[in-house]
Amino acid sequence: MVPPGYPPAMAGANVQVFGAPDSQATRAALRFFRERRVEVHLVDVTRKPMAPTELRRFVDRLGVRAVADPESRAWRDAGLGYLRMDDTELAERLLADQRLLRLPLVRVGNAVVAGRDEAGWKAMFAPERSR
Repeated sequence: MVPPGYPPAMAGANVQVFGAPDSQATRAALRFFRERRVEVHLVDVTRKPMAPTELRRFVDRLGVRAVADPESRAWRDAGLGYLRMDDTELAERLLADQRLLRLPLVRVGNAVVAGRDEAGWKAMFAPERSR
C-alpha cells in the first residue's frame, strides 16, 4: 500500500539505487524509498562497477558534470581539481574510476537522478503531465 499523498505509480515501481552502503547519501535514498514502501534494489558500486551502458544512460540524461562528484575525496586524491577536461574525457574517467561518481544514482524506468535529491526522487513518481 502506498502512503496517502503519493501517486499509485509508486506501488509497482522498480527502483534501482547505484551507490555504496557506507555512503550517507545512499543510505538516505534507501530510507526515503523504504519509508514509502517502495521496493528498492541496491547495486553496490564498490563491489560491482556499473556497466558502461548503464552509466551512459545517466550521463546522456543528466550530463557528465551532474554525475561527477568534484567534492569527493577520490576526486581530490586523483588531482582532478587542477585538470581541465572536456565531457568525453571526464566520462572516460568516470568509467575507469567509479569512486568519482556523485552517489547515489537512482533510476526508476527512464527517470534518473544523481546525488541526494529528495525533490528529484519525488518527481520520479509524479504523473506524466506534471513532469
